[in-house]
Amino acid sequence: MKKQYDVIVVGAGNGGLAAAANTAKAGCKTLLLEKHNIPGGCATSFRRGRFEFEPSLHELCSVGTAEHPDSVYKVFDSLGAKINWCYEHDIFRVINKEKGNEYDVKLKAGIHEFCKSLDDQVPGCYKNVKAFLDLKPKVDAAIAYIYETKGNPNGLVMLLKHADFMRVAGHTVEEVMTALGIPQKAQDLINTYWGYLGVPTDELNAMHFLNMVYGYVTDGAAMPAHRSHELSLALVDIIKKHGGEVWFNSEVTKFLYNEEGRVIGVVANGEELYAKEVISNVIAHNVFNMSEFDKLPERNVKLANARTFGISVATVYLGLDCTAEELGMKDYTVFIQGTSNPRKQNDNRAEDGLYIVNCLNNVVPESSPEGTCTLFLTIPVYGHDVPKDLTPEGYKKYKNELAKKYIEDTEKSLGIDIMSHIEEISVATPVTFARYLGTPEGTIYGYRMSGWDSLMARTAAEKLDHAVPGLSFCGGHYIRGDGYSCAYLMGEMVGQRIAKKIKGGN
Repeated sequence: MKKQYDVIVVGAGNGGLAAAANTAKAGCKTLLLEKHNIPGGCATSFRRGRFEFEPSLHELCSVGTAEHPDSVYKVFDSLGAKINWCYEHDIFRVINKEKGNEYDVKLKAGIHEFCKSLDDQVPGCYKNVKAFLDLKPKVDAAIAYIYETKGNPNGLVMLLKHADFMRVAGHTVEEVMTALGIPQKAQDLINTYWGYLGVPTDELNAMHFLNMVYGYVTDGAAMPAHRSHELSLALVDIIKKHGGEVWFNSEVTKFLYNEEGRVIGVVANGEELYAKEVISNVIAHNVFNMSEFDKLPERNVKLANARTFGISVATVYLGLDCTAEELGMKDYTVFIQGTSNPRKQNDNRAEDGLYIVNCLNNVVPESSPEGTCTLFLTIPVYGHDVPKDLTPEGYKKYKNELAKKYIEDTEKSLGIDIMSHIEEISVATPVTFARYLGTPEGTIYGYRMSGWDSLMARTAAEKLDHAVPGLSFCGGHYIRGDGYSCAYLMGEMVGQRIAKKIKGGN
């Protein structure tokens, strides 16, 4: 007997979980399929000895609190998923090692506190930085108007009421900051965050960057008390509570189409499963490779081939036999970089690149066994940075050398001893993420967002770019594309849209 659902969601990553939770809550018969035996993708965990590590999601921005909820908090709260959020209000510490331009600076959360901490380093920049942050609500108002008009805004209204949006939308971060008179050092400090989006600020869209930075500045970083897996399990519970099904160890191997080219289901575990609508948390490249090529719109195939895969990471996971206090690690997030220039950091990654050191124990003391702590060293890299044709022994040597390099640099930069305290260590590269996530080149954010493929371009062309009937996308490779917080937002948006469509709305 043919198995029929209202909605099939492929992939239990952040976006897929949020989409399935919203369709199930709306009363749609929902099936979520996941190839692994646990949910979450990057928002899960693995164990080494007595330590628990997260693959990639260590924190979220734009969360907010119960008193002042931001977008991510609202996603979970609207579903009835209660998360025990913990917060870090020192946004980050950045250590710049560039000869003649060395500095060690901490920035704090809160609009005033952030601007003041920058002004302490670059006297006189307070008003200029504040002017940059003040653009965010103006941009939000313009986007809301664009959505209200279903993508057909009145040009005169945009010019008269949303002029600041028009000025920002088509420019890079550095162009907007320079126009606002923000001094170079202040720009460099703010632009430290470029690595979280994977596009240097001389080509990154200002609106895109502002969305993320504002979330950190207003709320700080947030993480669940029981690690990122708490988020994934909470959403699974919501799906099941509302009658949805979640199948683990169920990898989708084919997307099914009817004669008119509409997606009507998938094949998982050799079984054909049918639905009125299919939502994919799997990147378009993989979906199209599992599809009948002659059923795909030519534009969509060309678009996928024209896009560039986004950045990945290498991560060194360390379980240490001492506490963070004993180690001398007082900060949650430390950026360490060879130069203050984002372009040089990107183009000369091996020598001038940045990497991030996180110590979760400084926010969640119980995140590792008593008397211990964990460190995550996260290095933004691309899949093509990994040498090709490595033998198993050669790959092992590559990972060991990478870990040694960054552990030693962290020790030197922070003045701490890591090596003698290592109890457990694991090293992930883009190869690891490619195998685990199934993404091309191990990208964790999907497609690179710059130039013609920016946030604005994707928003404007959404209906044209995703025009396969019966198929919707969500997650990090979709419109917002800038990682974990936005994956939840896109999952919610797409899930609600599809539920409304199935229930007879417009």
